[in-house]
Amino acid sequence: MLSLKNPRRPRPGCWLAHRRPLALATVIALSGCAAVSPDAGIADVNRLTQAHTGQVLSPQTLAPAELDAALAAPLSADDAVALALKNSRSLQARLARLSVTAAEVAEAGRLPSPGFRFSRLTRGDEIELERSWHVNLARLLTLPLVRQTEARRLQAEQRQAAADVLALAADTRRAWVRAVAADEALSYRRQVMDAAETGAELARRMQEAGNFNALARAREQSFATEAGLALARAQAQRLAARERLARLLGLSSEQTAALQLPQRLPDLPAAAREPGDVEALALAQRLDVQAARLTLEHAARQADLARTTRWVSMLELGTVRNSANEAPTQRGWEIALEVPLFGPGPQPRAQALAAVAAHDAADTALRARSEVREAYGLYRSAWAIARQHRDEALPLARRIADEQLLRYNGMLIGVFELLADARAQIGAVSAAQEALRDFWLAQADLDQALLGPTAPDLPQAGTAPVAPGAAAH
Repeated sequence: MLSLKNPRRPRPGCWLAHRRPLALATVIALSGCAAVSPDAGIADVNRLTQAHTGQVLSPQTLAPAELDAALAAPLSADDAVALALKNSRSLQARLARLSVTAAEVAEAGRLPSPGFRFSRLTRGDEIELERSWHVNLARLLTLPLVRQTEARRLQAEQRQAAADVLALAADTRRAWVRAVAADEALSYRRQVMDAAETGAELARRMQEAGNFNALARAREQSFATEAGLALARAQAQRLAARERLARLLGLSSEQTAALQLPQRLPDLPAAAREPGDVEALALAQRLDVQAARLTLEHAARQADLARTTRWVSMLELGTVRNSANEAPTQRGWEIALEVPLFGPGPQPRAQALAAVAAHDAADTALRARSEVREAYGLYRSAWAIARQHRDEALPLARRIADEQLLRYNGMLIGVFELLADARAQIGAVSAAQEALRDFWLAQADLDQALLGPTAPDLPQAGTAPVAPGAAAH
């Protein structure tokens, strides 16, 4: 404390003038430590996801020219995934939130900034100035544990962000499958509609000529009406599928209109994947399981930190200098602490959070095992169903159509019997298309289940086929 009775009073801030270079250097150093790269943490997310997506994430979306070039040709499934990872605004927001967490972790792991106290007291002509520096000693002593704890938190957040990246890739692949299947179904429904209109027109003319009764004509008209309804459902399905894909790709309305897709889905693989130990594989590489483990470690370390500081929640150490013109200068130190006398402090909450994290980690592991078993079972079932449609149902339908054509050429059946048999094939063709679509969706679900949590599949609107026997009587 500085006490002055001399009429020549010192300027209260003059003693700082000699220390301004040191203070300025300290401020610059601290401000430099506060800088955090905008893409902090993205490199680790790339390390976790690049092997599965083949793409390198960037904190910026595509330029308009790059996006136009990507849309110049029909998008394959891999192209769609790459475009979504480069152009999705939701993904950019997720990566930005990861940078926020990285900044918080960096801030928590820094050395505690020193504090400064200054006071000025007067008594008559006497002026007393007191100045002291202090530092949070408790924070300094627990800094290694805090850094380890926050490192686990950042690692857990990185794995959660990586899981979100893989979920976006899986959602995009499913949306691509649905969009291509919707285009293919719409094309087939248009062919069915053309055939139905031809049959209805032929029935009208034959009734007018007296060669057809009203019941037979009504059946043809009924089939044409049902074909029109199925076409309308297919158009609605195509619109919904393309818009969902466009949202995942981050496309505008003009870009959505320019979006090109293949005419049909890839062929069914010759063989399904072998099961192996899918549960062990999922537990080893699923990012949500890894994130849950790291979250548990973070909560356990937080509980250790709370237990370490349960008796002293605040501890400060400082230096003091008091001086006066009529007394020797006083120098010393001071210590300040806060004792939680009226409460247990943060320990009960930290222990409860650790228990929550332990149960969450166990539940995540159980769900991972169950989801991958379910996904693989549905995948094998979808492959078997699609293969049966490809190898048995469709060939039988074609054989029946060929036999009926021979009977028609031999004048054993009429044109309407031939049309009725062709209508019976509509159900077989539609079912085969849907089975192939369901297989590729099941494969996307299996790929996601091996890497992260699966999302509930959305029902496909407007897939009900025209009843094959609507006009076959």
